[in-house]
Amino acid sequence: MPTFPFERDGENFHYFHYFHYFHFLKNENFPVFLQKVMEVADSDEERDLLLLGSITTLSACLGRIYGIYDNRRVYPNLFLFVSARASAGKGRLTLCKKLVQKIHRMLRQEAENLQERYQQELGEYNDQKGKKNAAERPRKPPELMLFIPANSSTTGFFQLLYDNQGKGLVIETEGDTLSQTFKTDYGNYSDGFRKAFHHETISYFRRTDKEYVDIDTPRVSAVLSGTPNQVGNLIHSSENGLFSRFMFYYMNVIPVWKNVFARKVNQELDEYFETLGQEFFDLYERLQGSFDIRFSLSEEQEERFNAFFEDLHGKYLYLQGLDYVATVRRLGLIFFRICMVLSALRLIEQDKLPSRMECSDTDFGIAAAMIGVLVQHSSKVFSELPEEAKPVPRKNKKEEFLQLLPAEFNRQAYQEIARKLTIPTTTADRYVNCFVEKAFVYRDRRDSYLKNKH
Repeated sequence: MPTFPFERDGENFHYFHYFHYFHFLKNENFPVFLQKVMEVADSDEERDLLLLGSITTLSACLGRIYGIYDNRRVYPNLFLFVSARASAGKGRLTLCKKLVQKIHRMLRQEAENLQERYQQELGEYNDQKGKKNAAERPRKPPELMLFIPANSSTTGFFQLLYDNQGKGLVIETEGDTLSQTFKTDYGNYSDGFRKAFHHETISYFRRTDKEYVDIDTPRVSAVLSGTPNQVGNLIHSSENGLFSRFMFYYMNVIPVWKNVFARKVNQELDEYFETLGQEFFDLYERLQGSFDIRFSLSEEQEERFNAFFEDLHGKYLYLQGLDYVATVRRLGLIFFRICMVLSALRLIEQDKLPSRMECSDTDFGIAAAMIGVLVQHSSKVFSELPEEAKPVPRKNKKEEFLQLLPAEFNRQAYQEIARKLTIPTTTADRYVNCFVEKAFVYRDRRDSYLKNKH
């Protein structure tokens, strides 16, 4: 029996089918806010892009919501990298920034107000300096912001995080900006990036003030995009853990001309997303004035979660080996965080904030379906990392071969698929025998096979 069937028009779909997109997920199953985000998309890939970009962007602003995962408190923050060739449409990610633009502007205005007050107090201090009962020199105010520039120095990045109580969002549509920063001695904060994913304390030394600083429980989200080559520039080694912390989405170039004058809404997209940003800002303000909200899965969902990832773990351990296991394991945490964001966005539709929040089966199913797709996108990107970024060559035809096998097939059919992938006849036979041993494929009768649907 499949672990996670997904209903569509009365049919059962299973997560290990090779789907390039999330098109089998109906818009009406998502929170209303995300329905509005996705309804302006012109294609399946653009819909996916707006969905993933929005979920990741918004995850940076839900700090009042937490859950317990592997006996530790975790927050919704996510990392996303969209890999695509030039002109594939990844620039649409900039629209997601509009959803939280008002929060950034509010923080910048507060920073300006604090700076004005500081200058006034500094002037009063200078006037009184040397006099009896003179006040202490005022401290510089924090630089409040949501968007943290990707091209910051290491100390600059950490200082901005510290000023913002460990919270921040990095949005960069040119992956080389961050990768070039990581290549420099002054700007390699990759270690801090990795720690922030798990909310581990980041420590650094501030030379100007000769002060040792700890950033406790950092909560950073990141939305990046770039070409496939830029992934390799950013991720220098598959062993340093940065790759496994990201959701990867691989976009294809659609070789058709797009009607650039077609309209889906009666206003410019920038204005449309800023309007949606006001809706989210209202929730953000409510959360800021609220107590912390604990998120959890039901006991039944926890059992299904473990069964799902046990299957996924075994499958990719065989297909990609130990080097990819870290990605599958961290996708478990990403799954949990996606559930948190989906559940949080449903609060927009509610008048009262709860003290506890349990994931609905609908949101659980959406997250499971998304992970079933993302694990394949991550695997593709992983297979195409440059040779110096991975310990062994990994052009994984074994996985492609398995994904292209139909629901029912015989030796002639699978050998035809193998021929197109330039897989030798004997190798294809060996692969199928291994698939049977691993229960990815069942031998129904002589020269007849059934593909496992989960």
